[in-house]
Amino acid sequence: MAVSGLGSGARCHRRGKRAVKYLDRVDLFDGLSDEQAEVLRGRSRIRSFAPNTIVVNEGDDGSSLFVVQSGSLKVFLTDNIGREVTLSLLDPGDYFGELALLDDAPRSASVIALSRSEVLQIPRVAFLALIEAYPACMQIVVRNLVGRIRTLTESVRALALVDVFGRISRLFDSLAVEEDGVAIIDRRLTQQDLANMVGASREMVNRILRDMVSGGYVEIEPQRIILRKKLPEHW
Repeated sequence: MAVSGLGSGARCHRRGKRAVKYLDRVDLFDGLSDEQAEVLRGRSRIRSFAPNTIVVNEGDDGSSLFVVQSGSLKVFLTDNIGREVTLSLLDPGDYFGELALLDDAPRSASVIALSRSEVLQIPRVAFLALIEAYPACMQIVVRNLVGRIRTLTESVRALALVDVFGRISRLFDSLAVEEDGVAIIDRRLTQQDLANMVGASREMVNRILRDMVSGGYVEIEPQRIILRKKLPEHW
């Protein structure tokens, strides 16, 4: 389903408007004008993926950035014996594969659709067309990419220097959304999911969650986690 911006029908117009809307939410392109964003949109397309479908594989050739339009996805790494580390969970407005706009290196991680998902695929040729038409945009993109790298550096720091409880606490804070004054993580996360995300064993995560529940800090339901009160800085 191409999102070319060249069609005159209402359907193409609606898709085009939606694509621009999501580009506005991508911090990598923060600062672009509507006209500049149109250069990207005009060469992009919407792709749909069923649940449990691999969107990109680690090691694949990369030539596109993807912006999540709907659904949820997971970015992860695996080793040669099947162990998995979850790098991030993606929701509408999130994006992945941005390095493919700047180099020809293989994909550095895999991405799988957790539910039925739509993504906006922005190929490198669209990005190069933007830079050719508006050279000053490169400075905007590089500045925003540096901010992204700083965020990733903080994540690495947390894995290296913060204990498992601190990592779980930070993860809960990042995933929780306030509803009627209560912080809720509205997604199903198994203990193994959490272990993969914080770089710990499932047994360690199990012990910490039990302590959090017994202390009245969290309530774990089948499809969500409720944060009943602020977690302490140290356990």
